[in-house]
Amino acid sequence: MRLTVIGCGHLGATHAACMAEIGHDVLGVDIDEDKVDLLNTGRAWFFEPGLDEMLARHTQAGRLRFTTSFAEAARFGTVHFLGVGTPDLPGGEGYDLSQVFGAARALAPHLAGPALIIGKSTVPPGTASRLAADLGKTAPAVDTIEVAWNPEFLREGHAVADTLRPDRIVAGVRSPMAEATTREIYRPLTDAGVPLIVTDAVTAELVKGAANAFLAAKVSFINAMSDICAATGASVATLADALGMDARIGRAFLTAGLGYGGGCLPKDVRGLRAFAASTGSRGAGAVSLLTVLDEINSARRQQVVGLVQTLLGELPGKRIALWGAAFKPGTDDVRDSPGLDVADRLCRLGAEVVVYDPQATGNALVAFPHLGYADSAAAAARQADAVLVVTAWPEFAALDPAETTAAVRDRLLIDACQAVDPARWRAAGWTVAAPFPTSPPKGADVTSSTLLRGRCRIEHVGAGFGVRRADAGVSRR
Repeated sequence: MRLTVIGCGHLGATHAACMAEIGHDVLGVDIDEDKVDLLNTGRAWFFEPGLDEMLARHTQAGRLRFTTSFAEAARFGTVHFLGVGTPDLPGGEGYDLSQVFGAARALAPHLAGPALIIGKSTVPPGTASRLAADLGKTAPAVDTIEVAWNPEFLREGHAVADTLRPDRIVAGVRSPMAEATTREIYRPLTDAGVPLIVTDAVTAELVKGAANAFLAAKVSFINAMSDICAATGASVATLADALGMDARIGRAFLTAGLGYGGGCLPKDVRGLRAFAASTGSRGAGAVSLLTVLDEINSARRQQVVGLVQTLLGELPGKRIALWGAAFKPGTDDVRDSPGLDVADRLCRLGAEVVVYDPQATGNALVAFPHLGYADSAAAAARQADAVLVVTAWPEFAALDPAETTAAVRDRLLIDACQAVDPARWRAAGWTVAAPFPTSPPKGADVTSSTLLRGRCRIEHVGAGFGVRRADAGVSRR
């Protein structure tokens, strides 16, 4: 089939390449000429494992190309995917749908014949109906244009695999024609065993926000449990493993740390909360639940800032190496990055923060130009009073603690995301701290002042930042 994908960001560019991969002829559309030019060379403007190879393969073969022309898109095919962004409205009051309606309005005057517009962006229920009504005002062939919704479930860092081997495909359609067309598009995937759920548009629109809110609930739940573990001395990692073995729960998203970030979960929790509020009293329970999830998640960042203050004291004159900038490993996306938010807060308290990330340093520099940056973990750690790990990149887990020892001013590592093996670092003479307990308690409690004099290592610092001793009598350099 001949398909267009309108919007060539993280979602659209990946979807376009993957549709070419399963046999379709695809035209990507974006208003940014620089992005279009780069994509036509077979390269994405962002980092996503495996995407550049796929783009190169299909642009060279002629099966995939990109344009800024909506008229060309209308001539190219009769199926048009909408993959534009739906960011937060100011204050988290719902989704900003201006790009969705703007893209449809740009395409509509060129639709002189039958067309199926398939939305993939994350939107509140009712958007497809509103979009269909809006198209009816400007599209010449209004009676032969239909709007369906087919939400994406991509994880950044795994987007190619999630498109080609998804857990499920959800299609919200209004007619047998739209259902048949959608089935034909995805036949290579459904023939390979991927389930296809056909439903109404409202349900399809709700699925994505609900799925992300549920995942956010798991993250916030385990972080709430980590505070209880900190108060009791229990191991949150072992707790998560035990919970995850229950098939009804599962281990994914049960890793205590800084909480969720990125362009999806925070936005979708707030967007779903805003939609629930619009339903009146029936949505009150959902509003309360989603508000608590957001509050728990946001509080994690200040907890880590408080931990750093407890360990380092006054921050002016202190140098902190920040390992990580992306909101999670496997991507260069720094949107709502918990780690960079912490870095920004520490900087505003007077600390000198030097950032290193294997992929996201450039994007971080654009978003937070007042922070310092380095081209390696060791360079970031040079003369640091503490190393703060905020993104669990495999590179950090593989680092030799002894090599970092030569760079730092003080061997203090704060692992905010369970990125490293604390035993390896302690064996190399490092003090290791975390905003959650990572192993069974050892020995008696000691005070923060004892810790700051360098007379013990840290097992964890809990919600109230009382320090539990791990191995007394070992001084920090």
